[in-house]
Formats: sequence, structure tokens, C-alpha cells
Amino acid sequence: MTVPKPLRAIAIGGGAAGFFGAIAAARPHTRVTLLEAGRQVLAKVRISGGGRCNVTHACFDPARLVKHYPRGHKALLGPLNQFQPRDTVAWFQQRGVQLKTEADGRMFPVTDDSGTIVDCLVQSARRAGVEMRTGSPVVKVARRGTDTPLFDVHLQSGEVLECDRLLLATGSSPQGHRIARSLGHRIVPPVPSLFTFNIRDDRLQGLAGVSVPEVNLKLQMANKTKLEQSGPLLVTHWGVSGPAVLKLSAWGARALHDSHYRAQLSIHWLPQWNGEEVRQQLRALKLEAAKRAIASRPCFGLPKRLWQAIAIAAGIPADRRWADLSNKMLNRLAQALTQSQFEIRGKSNFKEEFVTCGGVELDRVDFKTMESRCCAGLYFAGEVLDIDGVTGGFNFQSAWTTSWIAGRAIGRSMRSR
Repeated sequence: MTVPKPLRAIAIGGGAAGFFGAIAAARPHTRVTLLEAGRQVLAKVRISGGGRCNVTHACFDPARLVKHYPRGHKALLGPLNQFQPRDTVAWFQQRGVQLKTEADGRMFPVTDDSGTIVDCLVQSARRAGVEMRTGSPVVKVARRGTDTPLFDVHLQSGEVLECDRLLLATGSSPQGHRIARSLGHRIVPPVPSLFTFNIRDDRLQGLAGVSVPEVNLKLQMANKTKLEQSGPLLVTHWGVSGPAVLKLSAWGARALHDSHYRAQLSIHWLPQWNGEEVRQQLRALKLEAAKRAIASRPCFGLPKRLWQAIAIAAGIPADRRWADLSNKMLNRLAQALTQSQFEIRGKSNFKEEFVTCGGVELDRVDFKTMESRCCAGLYFAGEVLDIDGVTGGFNFQSAWTTSWIAGRAIGRSMRSR
């Protein structure tokens, strides 16, 4: 009896998408090799979520879930109906990893240790028979003919590996984009997403570490682009951060890049009230706390340091009593509370994490299988695509989803040969 020749699949990229796709592709009589350029696999998984790994988000309705992706939301709807956060939770649970949900919907391993996720992926790959090779940068991929998928993968060492199916899961690596371009794909130029805003303003001096649970942010750029987001905000040594800022940076990533990260930011510190309601509250305070110094007790639940800084920014001395505030002063204070204007003068990375928008254009990818429409046998997964989500586990979920679909499609195509 003739023994069938093993079919060969190669996943380029040893991150979340590469591992998940390689595991999903593994089948009997299929040899799957995973190539990682660096010396360590899953490096980004290790540092994500402050070392805890924000695996996914507890949003189990694909129609709602796609609204968290500034780019790729339309293309992702179908894939997320195949593999969504509930499936991610089940996948890890079946392998002994329990996830927990925090108040804001983010999901982490109960161990609060990203090493739990790394170990699970590595062990799952080993059990599936995936060959993992680190220190193996790919310098070129060449396709042999057009009748049947066959690729030569050239390593920096000079070694050439052959494969029948190729999964490109290289994240935002320029080399991954070069490979995709060489195989017929267009690349949307990558620019940073999910970053914090640099603001040099005396009003923020001494406020580093102050956080507010809910603010409303409005962003306006020179090209008239206007964006708005709400959520928690954190004052930092270099400006502002927190979920509200990160969401705004994600939706405005390309416009902010085009404006050289110069923009006007308006902060409404009390989004539960409009300007007139705030003025009414201030007039009531003037009567109720007439003899108190305005800085003696913070109002509206704001942190004391922030309240005092806003009052000073409105031109009200810290020792001024409420009874002594004129209507003009009250109006200035109301405006400072609802329309604080700041100049954004740059950006900073969010912790050690780095997310980009841009990558392989989506129109030449079949999102039912993640296979290229112009190069048979080539598949894509993860951040190499022009897909990115806001902070909260959404980028990992798109990686799990696209790589699971790609891996399953590779496995099916190899079996049907």
C-alpha cells in the first residue's frame, strides 16, 4: 500500500495568529511548520495586558462586536459568526485555561499571568505536531507556477523550505508586507493606532496619576476631521491616556497621522450634565456652601487635585469663597468643567504594546477562508491585514478568529487533495 506523501503547510510568524492558525491547520498526513524570526515565540502575548494577557472581550453578539473595529468591521462580521469570543473562551477552557471577565468586559486568564496563555498555545502546538522553529527569519517567498499551490520559503540562513499552503501571520512586520506584495497584494501603509496624547499644558502639571471614571472627548484636526469618544481618562506625566483616549486614537489613527499628531482636544469632565445643568449646580453650591473656600472640598465627585486645578484654570484663587464668586466666574468655571481645550502635540506608545492600522488590503482576501483571491494557497491572519480594534481584547479576538478560519481552511484543503 502506498503511504500518502505528507502535505506541508508553513505559518510565518510565531505570534498569537501564527500559533492559533498552525494548531487549527494540523491534521494527519499534514506537516505544519511555524517560523518565528526572533528567539522567542509569542513575545507580544507575554507583555499584553500588563503581563496578564487580555485574551478577548465579553461581547458575544457579532453585530455589536464589529463596532469595536475602526478598520475591518464589515469584513469581520462573517468570520465572527464562525468564531467569536464565546468560542475563544471554550477553546482555552477545553485546554485547561479558565478565563474571567472584569467589570469593563475584558477577559483575562484567572491566573492573571500571560504565561498561562503562552504555555497553553505552545503545548497545544506540540500536541498537534506543529514544528516550531525560532531564529528563522524569512527573506523571500516564491511561488512555483500557477496551476497548483507550491511555495519556496527562503530563510536568512540560506535554507529553502517547500510548502503546499502558506499562512502569513507576521503582524505589522514590514517583511510580512513585502512578502504579501510580492505575491500580488496591495498594502495600505501602516500607521500607529492605540496611543496616548502628548499635551504640554500648565493646567495638567502635578496631576499625573489622577483618573476620572467617565469623560467625553472631542477631537478636531486641521483637516476639519472631528471625532468623539467617552470613557475613563488618566492624566500622565506627558499628557492624557486611558480607554477614552485610546479609543479616540484608534478611530482617528490615520487622520492624526496625516495631521502630524497635532489636534485640538476638548474634555468634558462631567459628561452626565450639559453646560446649563453644570451652571445650575454651581449656582446651588454658591448658596449651600457660601462660606467655604472653593478649593476646600472637591465637587461633582472629581479628584481633589483635578478640581483645584480646574478652578485655578478658570481664574478662581484657591482660597476664594463660594459666596464671593461672580456670575462671570461661575460661567468660566462651568466652561472649564465642560469644555477644557488642549493642544495635542504628539503621541506616545501605550505601555509596551504597539498596534497599527494598515496592512494587506481586504478586497483581495476571501473572508470565508482567509485565502488570497489572487494567489491560491496563500492565507492571512491577524494584524498583517488592514484590521485593528480598540483596546479591550478586540485585537486578540480578530487574531483568534482569522487564524482559526485560515487554519481550518488549510486543513480542509490539504485533506481534499
